[in-house]
Amino acid sequence: MVNKNTEDYLKEGIYGTKLPKQGERDQFLGTLRERVLLALTTGDVIQGRGLQEIKKEMVENPDAKLLMNGQLNYSYFKELKNLAKLHHIPYTSIANEEKSSDIGAVLTLDKPIEREEIYLINVKEESFKEESKQDKTFLTKVKGWFS
Repeated sequence: MVNKNTEDYLKEGIYGTKLPKQGERDQFLGTLRERVLLALTTGDVIQGRGLQEIKKEMVENPDAKLLMNGQLNYSYFKELKNLAKLHHIPYTSIANEEKSSDIGAVLTLDKPIEREEIYLINVKEESFKEESKQDKTFLTKVKGWFS
């Protein structure tokens, strides 16, 4: 057992009990990276990007939760909240005045899923790669018809 000194007890009383991977929890609005389906940066949220990807994930994962960065203006989340209501996804705003995060919104699950690509840019790149593979196979078929 770890010996605690007076300072540890004071910190625990003020800030609460330390949780494992606290830095990761601070970055991902209170959840762990291993549970994230899709993470939108503050820039993505402000510019309204990622709505189609979030909608797709909400349809595929009806037990997901939407976490929104409470440090951003309420108006930026209007469309995200409408999507969440439409798909019966619970959502909450996380406001941590002591820690700032570059994450604007997170769609998460209660269980680990270990998804490799969670950011919008990477998700779009993967979708583009898959589409280009499909296009190549279709073009190959068409070329085969005329050869």
